[in-house]
Amino acid sequence: MSTDTGRGRRDLPGTPVFDGDTSRRGFRMNKLFMSLRDAGNRERFLADEAAYCRGFGLSGEQQEAVLGRDWQAMIDLGGSIFYVYKLAMMDGRSMQYLGGVFTGMGEDDFVAAMRAGGRRDG
Repeated sequence: MSTDTGRGRRDLPGTPVFDGDTSRRGFRMNKLFMSLRDAGNRERFLADEAAYCRGFGLSGEQQEAVLGRDWQAMIDLGGSIFYVYKLAMMDGRSMQYLGGVFTGMGEDDFVAAMRAGGRRDG
């Protein structure tokens, strides 16, 4: 496992790095997302999303991102894509949908790009 933290490690334009700092920043939000594995928690979340967010102690920015389904903001605020996806699934969204959001391509274009062998950024 690399512990490289030098130049280049964070110099990845358009690529969020999920590291220890990011994990700590998004801990409460990611914990909320993981709780959605349980059917009872999903019901409680859907009944009052804002109250559910408050129960996990989300920051105002995190709560706004979750309630507004601002997927990019969730990642920027410390969300792990693997956990954020649990919320997307509740909304009937696919991983390809999120890929489209994060690349600015739209879901159909993202799927087409992946079937053609992936994105070509340069």
